Amino acid sequence: MPGNPLDLTGRAVVVTGGTKGIGFAIAEAFLRSGAEVLVCGRNAPETFPAAGGRTAVFAAADIRDPSAAAGVVEAAVRHFGRLDVLVNNAGGSPDADAATVSPRFVEKIVQLNLLAPFYAAQAANAVMARQAEGGSIVNIGSVSAHAPQPGTAAYTAAKAGLLALTRALALEWAPAVRVNHITTGPVRTEAAETVYGPDGSAAVAGVIPMGRMAVPSDVADACLYLAGPLASYVNGADLAVHGGGEQPGRYLAARSAVCD
Repeated sequence: MPGNPLDLTGRAVVVTGGTKGIGFAIAEAFLRSGAEVLVCGRNAPETFPAAGGRTAVFAAADIRDPSAAAGVVEAAVRHFGRLDVLVNNAGGSPDADAATVSPRFVEKIVQLNLLAPFYAAQAANAVMARQAEGGSIVNIGSVSAHAPQPGTAAYTAAKAGLLALTRALALEWAPAVRVNHITTGPVRTEAAETVYGPDGSAAVAGVIPMGRMAVPSDVADACLYLAGPLASYVNGADLAVHGGGEQPGRYLAARSAVCD
């Protein structure tokens, strides 16, 4: 009988920004699958991801610094003796008016959402390319790269760059290392409540074809697929985990006019 393709026992995984929100769920999903996991963040969390009788290892790092990003990979190899999967999850941005936002703000957003994944991927590739089994890199992107929203100019540009970077690295590093991208839509996390409200995000859910916002486990499950043997020939892909996107504004406006 074939083995369980979602059993990643013996594999080593790094999840950047894995101490909260989506990253926390991704780390727990990999732990549940049997993998060993290291998460990183600028500050240690009160609670660490844990599942399957194991707890994630933590490394304090600001991965916008190239040496710190490389240090995270080195820490994983030191703890686990190898590195099989890197999930570039750290990212995000508050809304900001493009007409008045400061250059420093723009630099920080691009560093976090584009340059940091590049630095971490470089360090991970250096390890994975030497392994007989190679490795897998999964970049967590955003629907903003495809459909910009007001107040997100720097973030949109960085995430569009991350998608292009994914495709470029997939060309350069295959077949040893596969590099893929996940386009996420709105995800219901504690942080999202400040943007979408605490009402279960009913208003947002109404414009998503699937009828609900994503939950962190939706993204985590996609990571397990892309990192594992079921996706052994998937490289340079952009996997949409956004419930079908959003209903076009013109359709919603027309429907509202008819209803009125």
